[in-house]
Amino acid sequence: MISVLLVDDQDLVRLGLRALLDNEGGFEVAGEAADGLAAVEVAARTRPDVVLMDIRMPGIDGLEATRRIVANPDLAGTRVIVLTTFERDEYVFDALRLGASGFLLKDTPPARLIEAMRTVVDGGALLAPSVTRTLIREFAGQRHRAVIPHPNLGQLTEREKEVVTLVAQGMTNDEIARDLVVSPATARTHVSRAMIKLGARDRAQLVVFAYQSGLA
Repeated sequence: MISVLLVDDQDLVRLGLRALLDNEGGFEVAGEAADGLAAVEVAARTRPDVVLMDIRMPGIDGLEATRRIVANPDLAGTRVIVLTTFERDEYVFDALRLGASGFLLKDTPPARLIEAMRTVVDGGALLAPSVTRTLIREFAGQRHRAVIPHPNLGQLTEREKEVVTLVAQGMTNDEIARDLVVSPATARTHVSRAMIKLGARDRAQLVVFAYQSGLA
């Protein structure tokens, strides 16, 4: 059973999400919150598997709430999915940098949302539904940040660096395998080793590390 915390300042949105989960086998609503501060408090109390997090809310916003949830060692197993209104939401990259496992548009089809929650619980990442290949690169390119290599970057082999770069391009393990002409199992191994060496909690954070380190 996957437990989900619903965070949105609109009652109607939370009601719709609750109705969806109540009718879907394998999910339960751990709680609800209408602002970021309440989200942090409810998450600490209920320890959900997934938090569906709005960004624009009164009090502390979804970004700060995400940062606090991810920083809580008691919530190491909790994954945050940011729900956005616009494909080009300026906060998306910041959300991933702060530890969100991905983001979805609020008009995402119900089946896709259900799949997304299962994906992040299994350790996967959502780098946007309709613009997977371009959105993260676009946000990274808009920001004039100095390249700051990850302190453990030197531990990666050249192949692992190559794999991290492909992950940052939005490739799945199967696509990486085809691109590098290796087996999917080998691709998964390279991704897993890179995540361990860089201390990435999931693929989304691995993407952030790739951009910050100049690999993408």
